[in-house]
Amino acid sequence: MDAPVDNTRIARMLDEVADRMEALGAGFFRVRAYRRGARTIRALDRPVACVLDRLGPAGLRDLPGIGRSLARHVAEIVRTGRLRLLDQLRLGKMPEDELARARAIGPRLAARIRDRLHIDTLGELDAAARDGRLERVPGIGRRRMGAVRTSIADIRNRAGPAASGHPSVPLPASREPGVVTLLDIDREYRDKAGSGRLPRIAPRRFNPLRAAWLPILHTSRDGRRYTALHSNTARAHELGMSRDWVVIRCEEPGGGSWTIITAQLGPPRGHRIVRGRERECRRALEQEPLLPFEHRN
Repeated sequence: MDAPVDNTRIARMLDEVADRMEALGAGFFRVRAYRRGARTIRALDRPVACVLDRLGPAGLRDLPGIGRSLARHVAEIVRTGRLRLLDQLRLGKMPEDELARARAIGPRLAARIRDRLHIDTLGELDAAARDGRLERVPGIGRRRMGAVRTSIADIRNRAGPAASGHPSVPLPASREPGVVTLLDIDREYRDKAGSGRLPRIAPRRFNPLRAAWLPILHTSRDGRRYTALHSNTARAHELGMSRDWVVIRCEEPGGGSWTIITAQLGPPRGHRIVRGRERECRRALEQEPLLPFEHRN
């Protein structure tokens, strides 16, 4: 990597993990842990990379709301610019889904293994089986452990090195789009959704009648593909903002996710801004007050 990953980008990646886990039905406390971690990183008065360089992973675990698993993920982002967990979630897969590929391990046991051992790849599962850690997880005996190791070997033989959870070529780090680009996508989404020009999907969460109510936009900017849709998270519904907040995701490898909201305070009040990039939005608003920041219903 040419430059250290800054705290804002790390926080946004953790927020995206939380959003995607919530959309896939993860538990409340699990989702909350990533949101707490994002808030801690965002509020930190020094670069996370400096903490990691000086104190190592133990220094990350001393931060409020950063446990062992989160510290490992933050360290991965700092060192590589990407997060393997987020890559899985962008494909619609929960982290334990990878572990459940091994025979004799169902989804519940996979989740237990991940929570106890803080692992989420077949390669790490194989290492845990070899060094004895896996046997200490309730529900794992010697017979099942042997079946797991045999299954992992079979998967590797069929699929090659990528099956171990360590792809030979990492996804490239995301190049952040400018706030003007993101707000222009937000404008396009809100205009087309408001005039009924977008297809609608039926989200799984907060939709007991399975109604197709959620407009979805697929669009491109500067050769990159994006998807935009209203936020369908518990927090958005709790605050009555599910029709205001818009989530934009870059669908390219290593892409990111951003939430666009209507500012409630300060000079940008009533204008659309990118959450976590408020300063950039204010600077852009000063330079071009009408486009694309004009608040539209």
